[in-house]
Amino acid sequence: MRQKTIKKDISCSGIGLHEGKKVNLTLKPAPENTGIVFWLKKGRERVSLDLNPYYVSDTLLATTLSKDNKQVATVEHLLGAIQGLEIDNLYIEVEGEELPIMDGSATSFVFLMRSVGLKKQNAPKKVLGITKPLKIENGNKKIEARPYKGLKIHYEIDFSHPLIGRQTYTYINSPERFVTEIAKARTFGFLKDVEMLQQAGKAKGGSLENALVLDEYGLINTDGLRFKDEFVRHKILDFLGDILLIGMPLWGEFKVSCSGHAFNNHFVRFLLENKDHYLTEITLSEEKHLTPKKKPVFEAEPEVVLNM
Repeated sequence: MRQKTIKKDISCSGIGLHEGKKVNLTLKPAPENTGIVFWLKKGRERVSLDLNPYYVSDTLLATTLSKDNKQVATVEHLLGAIQGLEIDNLYIEVEGEELPIMDGSATSFVFLMRSVGLKKQNAPKKVLGITKPLKIENGNKKIEARPYKGLKIHYEIDFSHPLIGRQTYTYINSPERFVTEIAKARTFGFLKDVEMLQQAGKAKGGSLENALVLDEYGLINTDGLRFKDEFVRHKILDFLGDILLIGMPLWGEFKVSCSGHAFNNHFVRFLLENKDHYLTEITLSEEKHLTPKKKPVFEAEPEVVLNM
């Protein structure tokens, strides 16, 4: 299994969800072993920003990255698409302070990257693999991780709203499954919260064109849901994007309950801070053989529980 990037540059423009301003986005091929790199542009200035959970400066409604007094918000949908399509190397050039929200899902980003095509590179793919079971908890929020040859996510949400309630979904990552099961799921919010945010000068670019909005009883959007469980599927999209901030594709089986951007980020930081205990770098050959530095144990019982 070899690393992948896109075949050529592709650009788009759109409105940012929170500032409501026009954003220009360009995706560019990157050499082997580059990883995913943001270029934050303002005039002639440009700041390079690698994926790193410690660059996360805000998790209110979205994941925001900051460096050298520059920031880019709402990165999770594009990063989720990159993880879902199993792309390893990419330059992301942004003119603006957040990524365009598009339709509130990852569909537009998938279309952009697939429209120019993906290409295999010569270097073998590398991933970070969970080596020991662990679980972190904070109230009803929980993330449990186990070793697994791939990326598998069991996600549960529970909202006291008649249209949502308790929803669960199990997803095993592959580009084909991502496109059909996850990419189209849109971000969602509640009308009372949207009104409060807009009064506070936030969510200026939010509309029924780029988010599912719920009032006290049901869905305001007249076009309805794309999936009956679209809400939990979107949470999986967010999780895929947030865990990619560890800096490399992550392999493991994850059981996630009622998490959000802040808790996802805490989990990724915890893994990096305990890398000798829970992570190992794995190189995947074209024959798909595992050649880890430390051989993972893929069947084991939970060893660590962290209560926050």
